[in-house]
Amino acid sequence: MQQSPNTVGQVDVAIVRWPVEATERDRLQSEALPRLLLVEQGTPPPEPIDGDVLEDWVRLPADDLEIEHRVRGLRARLRVTSVEHPHIDADGILRTRDGWAALPPVEARLVGAMLRRPGAVVSRLALAKAGWPEGAPGRNALDVHVLRLRRRIEPLGLVIRTVRARGYLLDLGADPRQPAPTSAQEV
Repeated sequence: MQQSPNTVGQVDVAIVRWPVEATERDRLQSEALPRLLLVEQGTPPPEPIDGDVLEDWVRLPADDLEIEHRVRGLRARLRVTSVEHPHIDADGILRTRDGWAALPPVEARLVGAMLRRPGAVVSRLALAKAGWPEGAPGRNALDVHVLRLRRRIEPLGLVIRTVRARGYLLDLGADPRQPAPTSAQEV
């Protein structure tokens, strides 16, 4: 059973064979679930996903002790990371050190895309693809959902900044009362 990273119990770590189960790795990554990749002999390990502390790998053949050591390391990183950094759980709950907010599916996917690049600008195109994998319903749909998302996450101390002509930035340590950066200060 997958427990919330904010609880004290053990968190399941998925074991994934690489590259045979590449789609399973992608699914687990999109749901922000921890995973250990068992990399087949003679196969290069996958490219690391920027900032993803929820993944580790070991080359086969690996003994049980090494695999268990890697799993314990992932669990420890998850405990530390969940206290310091916001994350979306499998139920679409945005959790932070100070609380949580339930997000509708589209907004959960949008904030998930921003959390994968904390402090960096995420383009409108990338957000549209994340929010609507089959195609965005229209240009204004993203703006409406970002507006709603801003209202939902503000009590958690999170702010979404608009970076003109580039996209949006999730400011993890922002004071919501401070204005957005001017164009000269943009990232």
